[in-house]
Amino acid sequence: MSNSSSSISQFLLLPFADTRELQLVHFCLFLGIYLAALLGNGLIISTIACDHHLHTPMYFFLLNLSVLDLGCISTTVPKSMANSLRDTRAISYTGCVGQVFFFVFLIATEYFLLTVMAYDRYVAICHPLHYGTLLGSRACVHMAAAAWASGFLCAVLHTASTFSLPLCHGNAVDQFFCEIPQILKLSCSDAYLREIAVIVVGVCLDFGCFVFIVVSYVQIFRAVLRIPSQQGRHKAFSTCLPHLAVLSLFVSSGMFAYLKPPSISSVILDLVLTFLYSVFPPVVNPFIYSMKNQELKDTMWKLMTGCF
Repeated sequence: MSNSSSSISQFLLLPFADTRELQLVHFCLFLGIYLAALLGNGLIISTIACDHHLHTPMYFFLLNLSVLDLGCISTTVPKSMANSLRDTRAISYTGCVGQVFFFVFLIATEYFLLTVMAYDRYVAICHPLHYGTLLGSRACVHMAAAAWASGFLCAVLHTASTFSLPLCHGNAVDQFFCEIPQILKLSCSDAYLREIAVIVVGVCLDFGCFVFIVVSYVQIFRAVLRIPSQQGRHKAFSTCLPHLAVLSLFVSSGMFAYLKPPSISSVILDLVLTFLYSVFPPVVNPFIYSMKNQELKDTMWKLMTGCF
């Protein structure tokens, strides 16, 4: 660790508001968002865990997705809420490292899991007779474990690379949580190439997953169009719609946040885009998956009515 980096004991996060009244509004707004995410994802986790009829590959991966969404929003939002409530911008150096590690870990794992879920839909629609063989319980556990392990490895590499850089431009982070691009802006201009190399490797891996997802869905659409009945086509495609919606939201917001031209970059735009890919998906994903899934809605309703 360099001297300039080790001399920093805390970072200053971007505040959402300057006045006390607006800080309390921000706290209440984020509290509502956080509670909605806890409720939605908690219901999905409880429903799938408690009903053995939902112990299938699709719901097993959905349970993992809900756990990741809960972890992701819990990494960033509570600290921002606490800072608004306490009228401070500070986060400790250790806390910042922890935020970067867990955020990258959970976001990367979610992307790898969405790739696995695309494979699940591909096998279910293109090779339904082999679904039980190709996606048995052991295979599902192995694929989920591979997604979690890959995310963990990405987090270790990015966190170690980012915080080994000397920081020459203060400690003010232009984001409501510690995010790698904002930390890199604080680093010395001639020292961030190590992290850039790690990012390039990550982008290549992400692009490989993206190509796999696109190829899977091309095969899925071709298989669906070959189904003779309109009802059969609708039923087959409806099983893919939630995953496709979640994936599109995740990838489009993330790509625009990280690949937008520097000429249109601004603090407000960066803040909005980061909110869209880090906070918004954990809130809406449960609704996307439950809205079109009658089986999940019925089981969830039974669970809720059985508790009261």
